[in-house]
Amino acid sequence: MSKKAVQLSVHGRVQGVGFRYSALNAALKLGVSGWVRNEYNGTVTALCEGDASSVDAFARWCRKGPPSAHVTDVEIKTVPYQGVYSRFSIEY
Repeated sequence: MSKKAVQLSVHGRVQGVGFRYSALNAALKLGVSGWVRNEYNGTVTALCEGDASSVDAFARWCRKGPPSAHVTDVEIKTVPYQGVYSRFSIEY
């Protein structure tokens, strides 16, 4: 399987709605590693790496988010895969 890494910037009503915790659960189910965090500008940023199909599935999940979120845009930037994350975590 090919490996892939992406950085996602999720826009909309994505803070205060459990987005990071739901993203953690989605990442665990999909078997991807990396991190997710809130940004000061109201967005949520995530870095995700793993099998390309799992990373793509996580990016698709981010386009919708949890039921209480309202995602308006997701910027996806492919970054070099480094394999440095052993798990997915919430950063503060």
